[in-house]
Amino acid sequence: MLKGLIGKKIGMTQIFDDQGVAYPVTLIEAGPCYVTQVRKPEKEGYSAVQLGFGEVHPRRLSNGELGHLNANKIPPMRFLREFRIKTPELNIGDKVTVEVFAVGERVDVVGVSKGKGFAGVIKRHHFNGMNATHGTSDRNRAPGSNSSGTTPGRVYRGSRRSGHMGMDRVTSQNLKVVMVDAERNLIALHGAVPGGKGSLVVLKETRKQ
Repeated sequence: MLKGLIGKKIGMTQIFDDQGVAYPVTLIEAGPCYVTQVRKPEKEGYSAVQLGFGEVHPRRLSNGELGHLNANKIPPMRFLREFRIKTPELNIGDKVTVEVFAVGERVDVVGVSKGKGFAGVIKRHHFNGMNATHGTSDRNRAPGSNSSGTTPGRVYRGSRRSGHMGMDRVTSQNLKVVMVDAERNLIALHGAVPGGKGSLVVLKETRKQ
């Protein structure tokens, strides 16, 4: 059975249980998604299902994307994502909703982290910085030496330096499903989810129990 959905992050709130304990949760508008393609081992060499999410005007899609969807009589979808499964039990055009997940299950959420722009080494890599006294005037948040002179006489590739922070693919693992609202296509997960409000996220069955 397919345990995966494409959704949009709504934001964070809190939910109280029967004992009055507050749980910080992230609300995600997940689905409805449509099966746009089914990959089988006989043809593609592996089993997977491609889902589409977010109906848009046809002008916002390329001719190749429109042809791929129109061939199967599926409305224009802005986002397409593929989910690996062992045995495809769905057909092209089937509708997948939040009801594939139940309260208490664990999921992994894949998203793109918030962009922070250009950041120094202290904010980006948690460097300590240098002394605040004893002759240190303008080196408090500087990275310091990054290599040596004669040997190797250069800076190693991949060294941690200042640069663009954020906008990376991040996976939050093993989040608990707290609420499933099929009428409003909402699912609440206990904890934080990467990305800002309105960003695209992918929900999958957790790999680590």
